[in-house]
Amino acid sequence: MQKVLTAEEMREVDRLTTEKYGIPSIILMENAAHAAAAVIKEKLGGSVAGKSFLILCGKGNNGGDGAALARILWTQGAKVQIYLFGNIDETKGDARINFEFCKKNYEENKRKEKPRFWFFEFYNRNWVMEVNSMIQVKSTTSIKAHTIVVDALFGTGLSKKIEGQFEELVKRIVDVKRKYGMPYYFSLDIPSGLSADFGERIGENIQADLTVTFTAPKLANVLPPASNFNGELVVANIGSPQELIDASPSQTFVAEKQDALDWLGKTEFSAASYKNKRGHALLVVGSREYTGAGVLAGNAAIVSGVGLVTVATSESAQIAISSKISEEVIVRGLPEDENGVIADEAFEGIEKLSEKVDAVGIGCGLGIIGRSPRVSKGGKKDEATDATARLRDFVENRQTPIIIDADGLNALSPFKLKGSDEFPIVLTPHEGEFLRLLGTTDREVLKDRVAVVREFARKHQVILVLKGERTLIASPDGRIVINPTGNPGLGKAGNGDTLAGVITGFAAQAAQFEIDMFETVVAAIYIAGLAGDIAAEKYGKRSMLASDVRECLKEAFERITDN
Repeated sequence: MQKVLTAEEMREVDRLTTEKYGIPSIILMENAAHAAAAVIKEKLGGSVAGKSFLILCGKGNNGGDGAALARILWTQGAKVQIYLFGNIDETKGDARINFEFCKKNYEENKRKEKPRFWFFEFYNRNWVMEVNSMIQVKSTTSIKAHTIVVDALFGTGLSKKIEGQFEELVKRIVDVKRKYGMPYYFSLDIPSGLSADFGERIGENIQADLTVTFTAPKLANVLPPASNFNGELVVANIGSPQELIDASPSQTFVAEKQDALDWLGKTEFSAASYKNKRGHALLVVGSREYTGAGVLAGNAAIVSGVGLVTVATSESAQIAISSKISEEVIVRGLPEDENGVIADEAFEGIEKLSEKVDAVGIGCGLGIIGRSPRVSKGGKKDEATDATARLRDFVENRQTPIIIDADGLNALSPFKLKGSDEFPIVLTPHEGEFLRLLGTTDREVLKDRVAVVREFARKHQVILVLKGERTLIASPDGRIVINPTGNPGLGKAGNGDTLAGVITGFAAQAAQFEIDMFETVVAAIYIAGLAGDIAAEKYGKRSMLASDVRECLKEAFERITDN
């Protein structure tokens, strides 16, 4: 997992790099510029010679990074124009050193027959008007005339929306891209106009094609909707010791391929592997009207690497599920009510089945359990025989890790149970289900998704998986992991059932191999999301189905383990 740092945490890492390890800040700026140049060079096929760059610089250190980058690109044969929005007298420190070089180099080169280096300062109150002719799409020096436009206007220090002439400038830059689809926009550290510490936009901002951020990602690099403006993200090491990043108090992370690879290594097949040593997953899923959910969850679980899968469903759904599900999956029928939904007495059978398994997944396609509760002789509802109450009792008295999805979540809302280290509870809601777990309909509580997910997981001591554009995984100890895999094509019926099956299959293996459950859930979601990305490549987001995602799990495993 890769740590996500706030702007303040990043400044502290930079400070300690200089004070504790004696690496001058000017060297960090130089390393950042070289890292950015290396990425650009790779994107352009190995050379920048003859390519044209427009580098837009603010007066701070982000602009200083841009000025250093300009010099490096020029020494490698590129044509470079630098616009400093301000003047050198307003800059300071490392940034000023680099700007002064740019100005001196420009003065020495501008009289050459074919100069390749230009430096312009815009410092009067009407600089937008001054630069207007250079931004006009008909101008020979226009934005559109360059190979790459480098955005070095604002860095991670921005905390409020840009206004005035800078806002107008950003609007014009964005408009050129919108109209012409070119040139390529490259942001240093973060697209200008975003605040590093927020996943939400705060105002007008650059839409980058690629962003190189330094040392560690920031929240706006990895959490949508802000992250959608980063384009491709590259995290570049500029020389800060890893131990400083590790020692940072941040509890927010991004999942990485290595997390999945490590988990697969711990559960790899050996000569001694056989079904009882690979784990047994029980899925309490499906009902008369929702047999597909049981099929999808069971089929996903059996290809996750687990040794055995049992699907327990309502009696009227048993035959339909058995006829469609993989032959390797065991299907058991449970007592049901008149609606074809498991009845409260079914939990006696569920409890017996759970005694012989390593993990239980419950909820996919169950229907609204307990909607026809029994009534006692006195005419009052007998809560002890309500299927919803029985589900609550089952979860409270669980003897295995338990994964709760869909109708299982709705039946337990608002959520009041407590998890445990011995038998973890994993909740997998989408945003609507999460609001019900919270006992509210106010979507404003989700404005800071990271904070509310962290608080919920800590309060109830559960592992919470909030599904969405970028799935969040919260640990009872306060850690949050942002999953980078997956795509909008997963937002279709059946993908939640598939994911629940994968997580349950992974959980059963983790119980057998004694692997941390939070680590397991992170790996499961990363791999399932990667399978979704592979399905999108093959079938397209519009046409891909949940069953396609399951079929692509095999290739996802191969991509992760292929070194």
